Amino acid sequence: MKHFALSALERLRCPELLETRAFIDGQWIEGESRLPVVDPATGMVIAQVAHCDVKWMDKAVDAATQAFVLWRDRLPAERGAILRRWATLCREHAADLATLMTAEQGKPLNESLGEIEYGAGFLGWFAADGERSYGESIPSHLPGSQLTTKMQPIGVTAAITPWNFPMAMITRKAGAALAAGCSMIIKPASETPLSALALAKLAEQAGVPAGVFQVITGDAQILSARLMQRPEVRAFSFTGSTQIGRQLLAQSAQTLKKVSLELGGHAPFIVFDDASLEGAVVGCIGAKFATSGQDCLAANRIYIQRGLYAPFVQAFSEATARLKLGHGLEDGVDIGPMTRLSVANKCRDQIGNALSLGARLTVGGEECGLGASFVTPTVLADVTDEMDIAIEETFGPVAALLPFDSEEEVLRRANSTEYGLAAYVYTNDLRRAARVSDRLEFGMVALNTARFTGPPIPFGGWKQSGLGREGSRHGLAEYMELKYVCVGSL
Repeated sequence: MKHFALSALERLRCPELLETRAFIDGQWIEGESRLPVVDPATGMVIAQVAHCDVKWMDKAVDAATQAFVLWRDRLPAERGAILRRWATLCREHAADLATLMTAEQGKPLNESLGEIEYGAGFLGWFAADGERSYGESIPSHLPGSQLTTKMQPIGVTAAITPWNFPMAMITRKAGAALAAGCSMIIKPASETPLSALALAKLAEQAGVPAGVFQVITGDAQILSARLMQRPEVRAFSFTGSTQIGRQLLAQSAQTLKKVSLELGGHAPFIVFDDASLEGAVVGCIGAKFATSGQDCLAANRIYIQRGLYAPFVQAFSEATARLKLGHGLEDGVDIGPMTRLSVANKCRDQIGNALSLGARLTVGGEECGLGASFVTPTVLADVTDEMDIAIEETFGPVAALLPFDSEEEVLRRANSTEYGLAAYVYTNDLRRAARVSDRLEFGMVALNTARFTGPPIPFGGWKQSGLGREGSRHGLAEYMELKYVCVGSL
């Protein structure tokens, strides 16, 4: 297994996509030193990327400031044409981009391919939506005056992106920013810079002007802190943990930046007695184990009404046992390694805590022999609310099943968290579906489906799961300012 990633990278159809230099002001920069990129399945170093210091961040901000003026003044259709070319290039190089992603992040190759298509979709969506950033005409309250509003680009923007979706979280942010007329600086996660640098290579080929889209690699704390200090950066977007989101929000207050945050999730997956058992099991497998469970949308607390509980536990456990664990570049693999060892260790800690407090292990739980970064797909039944796995986000392939009796009870339990990103509900009762979706304190609710994201939807959460929205026309608005104009009579 240990040679999978290196051998795959050696066979890239377009070897230049394996870029290790930072991209600043249209130039490829070596940086002061190198940062290792590791295959999480083996611990093997697969590349060394540029380690840039603060001076390069300052150069990036200066370049973005100059580039913004020209990019802002281009027609929305011209910006859109470039974004569409970028999307086309992503699709043409999907196989190589997916190989890079799996090598550095670990997710199964078929999921990486899905992410490339998903990410390219945001570029196309915002290419069109940037041409529809309409203002409005307001009936005047002043004699002889005309009142209008318009949407204008906010200026230089920045994005700090996560390691679990290293391509799509960039295009979801950069697609909106560039379509709005803004320039954007990307600081990718240190674990997954290769996907970001390959995107920069394709952006350059697509004709994105120098300084409009930049990728800088290096120490996350130092570079992010400098971004927050620079007043020229008018808006920033972050996807990651709630803890880091709080810190960045506090730092951004120095210069009152416009902020969009997509933070932690602790999604309830609620199955009522009247739901289809087969449909609920299939949906729950998808919602729990996509991206090997390393997903803020992952079903963390799986609530099953008492009448369906026993058959669900059995069917779900059997389906989980069929999932294949292995290197993401192996054929047929469903669950790859955890990208961070700390995530794998947290999964093991949560399993141990749950079992010590009376949970029942129905499948998994054992060491798989593939290495410390691998966690066997695991199902814990009879989980209770005081167990760690019911309180904390899991972020791995460990499923917690909790029985419940009534609608009121499960709503109270589902809402008793600081998070409010996504929730899933399975029921065949339309009145119940309406009631429950209305009362769930989450920004997104999926009814009888595990698939609900994409470019047209406003992605975001309530409470401490974040601020603002990504995707849809609301995502475009995150990078624009509303201007009101009053024209008086002469």
